[in-house]
Amino acid sequence: MKTAFITGASSGFGLACAKALAKKDFKIIALARRKERLEALEAEFKDQIYSLNLDVRDKEGIFKAVENLPEDFKNISVLINNAGLALGVQKFDELSLEDIESMVDTNIKGFLYVARAIIPLLRKQKSANIFNLGSVAGRYPYPGGNVYCGTKAFVRQFSLALRNDLRGSNIKVTNIAPGLCKTEFSEVRFKGDKQKADLVYENTKFLSAEDIAEVICSILALPEHININELELMPVTQSWDNFYIERF
Repeated sequence: MKTAFITGASSGFGLACAKALAKKDFKIIALARRKERLEALEAEFKDQIYSLNLDVRDKEGIFKAVENLPEDFKNISVLINNAGLALGVQKFDELSLEDIESMVDTNIKGFLYVARAIIPLLRKQKSANIFNLGSVAGRYPYPGGNVYCGTKAFVRQFSLALRNDLRGSNIKVTNIAPGLCKTEFSEVRFKGDKQKADLVYENTKFLSAEDIAEVICSILALPEHININELELMPVTQSWDNFYIERF
């Protein structure tokens, strides 16, 4: 039985991936901050789930937890480095330093802690997959995106660079870059204001977390010699806006 390590496993992409892979007989190491949601996942899939109630920003906690994984969960062949967040839509110079640091610490530093802790275990496998959850925001900036867009551009470039470092290891690296997808993303961005969050998705068709999980499962089913470097996906209802031109 293969094992997948998934961050942000209590909601959104992470939860959908955990459930989809568990149903395909993977063992799941589910890392998230919300203990009660991890317990619900354990209740649903029993011994297939090993939960880690941690924040990816906890450097010491991440490395200690990985070092102390049970033997029957150390055979990790899939990493889904998913935990991340956006906070606010203010102009950069109006954004709080706390929100700036939270995005950088989670989307970049926490992301790197997890990768650094897990890759040595992936190297022990005959073959393995890393899925880094980026965003279309890493390629197409938008007003109010500033720091978030920058962190996802980092994920994209790091994913490409990591392919070079892992040459010869038979570890695949894929940057998954979704567009408009309805999860708790906007609720987090608007600090729990559900009315504002719902307006983002009003009167349109969007991706679901289950769509992303299905895409990841499809990539895992590809022949061993194929690496998808980057997969960018949007709902049909989403496209690019025109360049803004200031008029006088």
